[in-house]
Amino acid sequence: MRTLAYLGISLFLTGCAQLHDPASSADSDSDKEAHKADRENREKAESGPESAALVPALVGPVPEAPKGAAEAGDGEDEEEAEAEAEAEAEEPEDFWSYFLPRLELDAPDDDNQVQAFIRFYRTHDTYLDRVFDRGKPFLPHILKRLEERDMPLDLALLPVVESAFQPFAYSAGRAAGIWQFTPGTGRHFDLEQNWWYDGRRDVVASTDAAVEYLHRLNERFDSWLLALAAYNAGPGTISSAIRRNERLGRPTDFWSLPLPRETRSYVPKLLALSHVLRNTGEYGIELPELPMEPGFRVVNLEKPLDLAKAAELSDTDIETIYRLNPGLNRWSTPPEGPGRLLLPKGTKEEFEEGLAKLDPSERVQWTRHEVEQGEALSTIASRYNTTVSVLQDVNDLRGTSITAGDHLLIPTSSASDREYALSKSQRLASIRGSGPSDRSKTVHRVQPGDSLWAISRRFDVDVDKLAKWNGMAPGDTLSPGQELAIWVEGGDDGGDGSSELQYQVRQGDSLWSIARKFNVSVDRLRNWNNLSQGQSLQPGDGLTIYVNPTQLAEHQG
Repeated sequence: MRTLAYLGISLFLTGCAQLHDPASSADSDSDKEAHKADRENREKAESGPESAALVPALVGPVPEAPKGAAEAGDGEDEEEAEAEAEAEAEEPEDFWSYFLPRLELDAPDDDNQVQAFIRFYRTHDTYLDRVFDRGKPFLPHILKRLEERDMPLDLALLPVVESAFQPFAYSAGRAAGIWQFTPGTGRHFDLEQNWWYDGRRDVVASTDAAVEYLHRLNERFDSWLLALAAYNAGPGTISSAIRRNERLGRPTDFWSLPLPRETRSYVPKLLALSHVLRNTGEYGIELPELPMEPGFRVVNLEKPLDLAKAAELSDTDIETIYRLNPGLNRWSTPPEGPGRLLLPKGTKEEFEEGLAKLDPSERVQWTRHEVEQGEALSTIASRYNTTVSVLQDVNDLRGTSITAGDHLLIPTSSASDREYALSKSQRLASIRGSGPSDRSKTVHRVQPGDSLWAISRRFDVDVDKLAKWNGMAPGDTLSPGQELAIWVEGGDDGGDGSSELQYQVRQGDSLWSIARKFNVSVDRLRNWNNLSQGQSLQPGDGLTIYVNPTQLAEHQG
């Protein structure tokens, strides 16, 4: 029995190394202990999304009773009814006073894994502080969605098990967001994933999807514990286990089924957390303050808006905007939607007043670009951190054909890249820029036919570490030209037998033009020369550049 308990703790502690959040680098080891990993089996979801019936809310004036219609004794009854209604309408003191008494999922007292996780949670109260601090803006919203579907409120704790409420978390199984949807399951529940936006990280959209998914699973298995198991392992896995036990004449409840080891730990984690929260007084745990109202307000946008401008109009900072809207990958709200932005509570009115006065041309900044000989729409889009489809739409282009001398209007960010620190590109740059202190970073440009496994063998590094250094999962595919950070033993050079040369900056040079000239990336130039984001060059500055010997002949001095 004791062996089983230790096995449960081991599973709990080892899964976290596979899930990371680039926006939460200060998390302690106990944060990592609670992270969720390896969600690829979620792709086994069997049934397609069904069209939910939309029931419009009917809101109208309540007809008054005719005067004098009350009979003897009605006045007293009405007073009591009004007093009860007022009591029910009173706002709870805080989230916890409302939430904790309504937790209902229980586990067997003698289950070793549940007891092991109870011991973990009750001895890691600082971990719970951090988790619930991250979940503070969103927990009341999740609670409301669960109540609307008459579902156990314990399910609001599932993001703790899944991601420790880290919206930028990305697991080894390619799952993302606080609910850890894999790409396939996300699309299954209409969570858009494109260059501008990832609905799996959108807390509002992914919460709706998770509630719907769990509701369907419970309808299918008629058990919330089996629904949770299916959320983790996929409904096909649970159905197969049930059929197996039925053939053998065995019980088909969660505790009796032969399930994957991860799933056998997954459900006890949630049950243990629910138990500990219901018994905080007994365990001496003091939970952080948490208001009953969500920490955000939703505003609807008809057209794209620069996030720096959104922060300015709401008198907040860009990081706060990203943390409330982690589904936004870039510097602006998506040109094709969703046209929704979450703002800190108390800022909506000021924001809407400022937006109404804002000239449409100020919503995003525009650059006029003259097409040079040999330029393609794709390279221009990459240079300006946008997409081909956006350039086509803005410039009324039907195809990708452009001519030297043409001018294109291009939407660009109003602030420097480093100001959008939680955009996807900056998160990845942050991940790639940090690695083991006893190693040096080199940059590898992906060639056709490359894979993470092949590159890991070539550089003699662990494939899981290689993926983690680049904010990827081991199973992710690579694209030719993509650059990977590799932390190797020894000096930091260009790899691939590259040779070092010294380049003197000339009048009119920029990092981008120099990088293009030597067919390397701007990030690589910054890394080789220890240049910070936004640092400008001056004529006469010297740069170290590593190039392939075959490229040296192309260097013009």
